[in-house]
Formats: sequence, C-alpha cells, structure tokens
Amino acid sequence: MEQRKCLLAGGNLLQAHTWKGLLQVAGIQVELRGEALLGGVGELPVDLQNVELWVNESELAKAQSQLDSLGGDRPQWQCLNCHEMNEASFELCWHCSSERSEAHN
Repeated sequence: MEQRKCLLAGGNLLQAHTWKGLLQVAGIQVELRGEALLGGVGELPVDLQNVELWVNESELAKAQSQLDSLGGDRPQWQCLNCHEMNEASFELCWHCSSERSEAHN
C-alpha cells in the first residue's frame, strides 16, 4: 500500500468536503480524517478537532497544485452573527448558516 501524506489540516468541515470533491473530480484519491471528532468540540483538546485531507504520496504535488489553482487568495468574510471567518465562495456561514450580507465585504 502506498504511503499517504497529509495535504492540509483545518477545522472547516464544509471547506474540507468541497476540496475533497474537487480533488476527486481531478482523479486524485482523497481521504478525509477527523470528521467524527468534530462532535466533541468543546470537550476534546483543540488539536484533535481538525479535519485533515490525506492523499497518496505520489499525488501530493498534483493535489497541492490543484488546490492552489482554486483561487485561495480570494478574501474571506466575517459572519456578523457568530464572527466566524468564511471563504469568499461561501454564501452562508459555515458555522451558523447565517446569510452573507454586503456588510461582510
């Protein structure tokens, strides 16, 4: 079995699923780890609450290139309701589902 490497880690489950789907469409096998641990937010140590995307070592460079091409440099916006930071492509807050307003820009 081929060695797997962690492509990225973070606490944003919706973004992780989006990236996983985009990478899979590009033909890259992706494993999402840590999703079940997010139910323990507030109970588990912060370093255990991350979701991680893992890919085969041979596909790591291709996967990183694919993510870089997604325009990750677009500005984030802050939710007025819960103050969570959201990716520019999100129309709803990933944390509380509040709608993005013009004041967020």
